[in-house]
Amino acid sequence: MEHTTPAEELPALYRAVLDRVAELEASGRRTLANQVRSEATRIYSRAWDDRARRGLIELIRRNTDDPLGQPATGRGLRRRSVRAA
Repeated sequence: MEHTTPAEELPALYRAVLDRVAELEASGRRTLANQVRSEATRIYSRAWDDRARRGLIELIRRNTDDPLGQPATGRGLRRRSVRAA
């Protein structure tokens, strides 16, 4: 099993958050979208470490389901491993 570093994973996690922000905006939930974007930017602009990775993952989890418990549409969060050539 290959382990990826936070620096390898954070860009994809941040992209997943931004995808969710776009979904929130499209559904008319602009205030929540702005809050999520702001928190993601704060996390992403600091050290790219395990704490940042956990923060972005938690942010995605907290904002994935709508209030009725229906899963959000769009791309899911996938973890990819990086292979050495």
